[in-house]
Amino acid sequence: MPKYKRILLKLSGEVLAGDKHIGIDFGTVRDFAVKLAEIRNAGMELSLVIGGGNMIRGRDAEDYGLDRVSLDGIGMLGTVMNALAVKTALESLGVPAKVLSAVAIPPIAELYSREHAREYMRAGNIVLFAAGTGHPFFSTDTAAALRASELGLDCVVKGTKVDGIYDRDPKKYPDAKFFPELTYTEAISRSLNVMDTAAFALCRENRIPVWVMNVQDSGAWVKNIIDGANVGTIVKED
Repeated sequence: MPKYKRILLKLSGEVLAGDKHIGIDFGTVRDFAVKLAEIRNAGMELSLVIGGGNMIRGRDAEDYGLDRVSLDGIGMLGTVMNALAVKTALESLGVPAKVLSAVAIPPIAELYSREHAREYMRAGNIVLFAAGTGHPFFSTDTAAALRASELGLDCVVKGTKVDGIYDRDPKKYPDAKFFPELTYTEAISRSLNVMDTAAFALCRENRIPVWVMNVQDSGAWVKNIIDGANVGTIVKED
């Protein structure tokens, strides 16, 4: 039996770009949707927050002297595009999906409400939360922690390119130390850059564990979620 039944999966937008590294690769989106459908069909309530890094990053504004608030708005729209791409791919597989946006964009995406999110998840929909928190200066990591807290979900799964949390980049440093388990306080104090401080603090306050794992492992991450395997790094109560 899975340890967690009601999961929010947080992914970077780069996952949807495939080998292009920018924009949306629809072949990659389709493959990704197949994996999401497998998790949902195993009886789990699944929701997602997908970043917009394959489109634009608001924090890059500092490099060009541009307005951060405006660019964060563009980044929010990028997350809406990503969510709609995944929704369309899921529906093509016969899997019901809903996009709930933190900013009103009728008729493209429904405005987020906690009540509707709960209803949709209970009905078997995969729910995609788009447009971050709806405010500049807040990351999609924080948006994921916020939605998980509002909905009382069991766990946040943070999908990365490595198999958990290390004290430094294991691709650059072969002697990097792996952490199978951390407390929220340790994750924050070590500045490990897996999730931002606000996201970890929100999960700590609401006692929502954060499970960090590799989602580029040929679909093995899907089995790990379904089976509740002890893989990756778990960040939990102090």
